Parts: sequence; C-alpha cells; structure tokens
Amino acid sequence: MSIWRVKPVSAFEADMKKNDLKRVLTKWGLTSLGIGAIIGGGIFTLTGIAAHDYAGPALALSFVIAGVGCLFASLCYAEFASVLPVEGSAYAYAYGTVGELFAWFIGWNLILEYMMGATTVAVAWSGYFVKLLHLFHIDIPLWLCNDLATAIEKAKIAGIEAPTFAINLPALIITLIVTSILIKGIKEAAKTNNIIVIIKIAVVLFVIIVGAFYIDTANWQPFIPAETTTIVDGVEKVNFGFGGVMTAATIVFFAYIGFDAVSTQAGEAINPKKDVPFAIVASLVICTILYILVSLVLTGMVKYDVLDKSAPVASAFAENGLGWAVFIITIAATAGLTSVMLVMMLGQTRIFLGMAKDGLLPPFFKDLHANFKTPYKSTYLVGAIIAVVAAFTPIDKVSEMCSMGTLLAFAMVCVAVMILRYKKPELERPYRTPAIYLVGTLGVSFNLFLMLYVRKETWYAFIVWGIIGIAVYFLYSKKHAKLNNPEEFERLDNERK
Repeated sequence: MSIWRVKPVSAFEADMKKNDLKRVLTKWGLTSLGIGAIIGGGIFTLTGIAAHDYAGPALALSFVIAGVGCLFASLCYAEFASVLPVEGSAYAYAYGTVGELFAWFIGWNLILEYMMGATTVAVAWSGYFVKLLHLFHIDIPLWLCNDLATAIEKAKIAGIEAPTFAINLPALIITLIVTSILIKGIKEAAKTNNIIVIIKIAVVLFVIIVGAFYIDTANWQPFIPAETTTIVDGVEKVNFGFGGVMTAATIVFFAYIGFDAVSTQAGEAINPKKDVPFAIVASLVICTILYILVSLVLTGMVKYDVLDKSAPVASAFAENGLGWAVFIITIAATAGLTSVMLVMMLGQTRIFLGMAKDGLLPPFFKDLHANFKTPYKSTYLVGAIIAVVAAFTPIDKVSEMCSMGTLLAFAMVCVAVMILRYKKPELERPYRTPAIYLVGTLGVSFNLFLMLYVRKETWYAFIVWGIIGIAVYFLYSKKHAKLNNPEEFERLDNERK
C-alpha cells in the first residue's frame, strides 16, 4: 500500500496485449497528429502578444529558447515511449519508474494541461470564426460570441448598450462537433486531422515565402528592445530586454505543448516502440523551424509595436496591402485551431483511459464503444465540460494554467527517465536518449526556470488544483488501485512468460 509502489513492466506488457483500441496510426500519421496539436493558437495568436509586449523582433529567440527546452523533454519522452508504448503518456511512464503518487500527480497535471488547453483553443477558434464571418459581412451579436466580461468590455469600446447575459456559442458548437468526431473513432479523427494539417502547413509556408518579399530589415532594429517594467494585476512584469525575451518564451511555450499528445496515442499506433519516438521528435523539430521563420517574417513585415495582438499574421499582411491574403490566413487559422482541439481532447480521454485501467479513476473512464472502440463515455464528459467552460470563460483565465501544468509534467518526465535508466539499465530501449543525465538535468532545470516567470495568481490556482488532486488520490485512487492486488500482476507475468 506504499504511495511509492511501482507498476511492473510485465503489467504494461499485458495491457498492450489486451489492448482493445484499433492500431491504425503509422509513423507519419503520428507525426501529423503532433503537428496538428502544435501548430495552432501559438502561431496565429500568441505571436502578436509576445512580440508586441515582451520580446519585439527577438520573438524568434524566444521560440528558440522554448523549442530547445521542449526538445530536452521530447527526447526523454521518446525513450519512455519506446520502453512503455501505452496510452497514458507521462503518467504511465512515471507509474512504471518513480511510483504511484508521483504518477498520479503527473496525470492530474496532464488533465489540467489538456482540459485547459482545449478550452483555450475553443475560445480562440471562436474569435477567428467570428473574424471569418465578418470578412463575408456577417456579424454575430456580442452576447452570442463572447463571455459576459468580454462582451461588456467590447460594448463599452463600441459605445453600445452592454448585455446582461452572454455565451460564446461558436466555442460551444465547435467543441460538440469535435466531440462527435472523436467518438466515431481514431481513424476518422486522424483523417480529419491530416486534411487540416496539410492546409495549415501550406498556409504557414505561404506566410513565410510571400511575407519574405515584404520584410523591411529596419523593423528588426533594435532586435532586443531596451528593458522596461509594467505592473499587471499588481504584479511587476518585465517587458523587453532579456527578461522580456524569457517572459515571451513562457507565453509561446503554449504553442509547443502538443508534441506530448503523440505519446498518448501509443495504444493506437501500429509500431509504437519505433514510430512514437520518431513522431515526437520530428513534429517538434518541424514546428520549431516553422515558428522561428514565421516570427522573423512577421516582425520584419511590421514594426513590433504596431503588430496586432489578436490576429498578428492577418494584420501583418493587411498592413502591407495584401488584403486578399487575410481571407486565406483566417480560414487556415480557423481550421488549424480545430485540429489542435481535436488532438488535445483525444489526448485527454487517453490519459483518463490509462488511469482508469490502473484503478486510479472509476471504470466509467475506460468503457469503450462496442462499434467504434473509443472511450465514448469519457469523451462525452470531456466534451461537455470543455463546451460549458469555453462558453462562459475568458481565454486569459485558462491559458496560463495550461502552460503551468505542462511545465511541471515535462520536468517530472525528465526526472523519471533518469531514474529508470539508473534503476533498470537492462530494459530494452529501442530509442535511447543521448547523454541522458545531461539532457534530463537540462530539461528539468529549463522547465522549472520558466515556471518562475509565471504570474503568482496562476501559482495560487495551481497549488489549489494540486491540493484537490492529492485529496482525490487518498480518498479514492489509493484504495482502488490495481496494485493493491499483487497476485494479479504475478499471474499476468506468468502468462507473459
């Protein structure tokens, strides 16, 4: 009954043999899912805020910093995925190495990451969808496309009567649509994602190639603007300078978190031990290169201090007289955010599935649909929660919480992979992280360092979330864990042999 008990590797292997999910994902299918999760809100929205308020032209440097930090974590993820190719991502990896409480806490933070991430993207999708309709001279009333606080604020700016009730109807509807796609099956979800990813990459390359002809190198001067400080919500925030570049890195970090979603699909991969590690690293490297190039193009096309914070890519082209390109970019952004939602919600339900199989969550979360072979009950639940939260919550209230949970999960994975290498050096590792103790230490240090730049209000909310998670563990999970019956694992081990 120790809180540090470890799930035997034989139990993971037995889970893999009993896997009821459909194995249909190839190496490039997994890579496409990773790209689908990474390219979205970060490149189409957060670039504007990060460049305008914090980094200036040095936004490219912020993307490099965030990308390098994620690369350390991704290499550790890749080794784990080759050893334990099961759904559950970092949660499963920690359960097989460090112990149950550690694993539970990672799983609890992954729930926060995917839930808040999908909610953030749903609200961002609504914003771009409203912009898209506006391009066709269709305007939705403020109270039907915003939360109440945002609707009141926009009404004051427009000089019209403020509403007394508001709901973000587009965010609610897109969440329900994505939920229905996920329930139909992983094959349908992957096909939908592949189509959207092709569109996104085509438009990102369009932005880079066409935008490069409109770069004015004078807009890059100074590359790192002089440091200033401002007070936001009673907290001192560093703008520009090295501190601003680091703060921007924490903001654009949200743009990278999708790569770990690849590891949640191991149960549906055809050859998970080789293909999942490849897809994790490949999707991250591809997207990092695209992010750096896009950030250089944007800050080269338009001076950073006049870059629009809500739709930076579209506004940069509009400022250069390329109004026709705004249509293409807005359509791509809307489609791109859809695939991010799809992969995040997909990852969320697979985390639930892995935890429920181990008894740490109720059986409800592992029930599979008779025909589609998807965890339909948890998908319905996740979709309903995200739809309601997205319909009534401002985007800035959930995005930082998402990054916070991810940073801690990444740091814990880096710790866990070093522990596994030390404790079980004899395990077969189709992929081995190079210079593991150096890479792992740098990964831990980097992610914990970025957490220092998160607002203290987010820290308070994160601590409350953690306390709730620990309470759930001791009140339910510890008592119902399958590790309470070691005889079952001995039987599975004998069957495997």
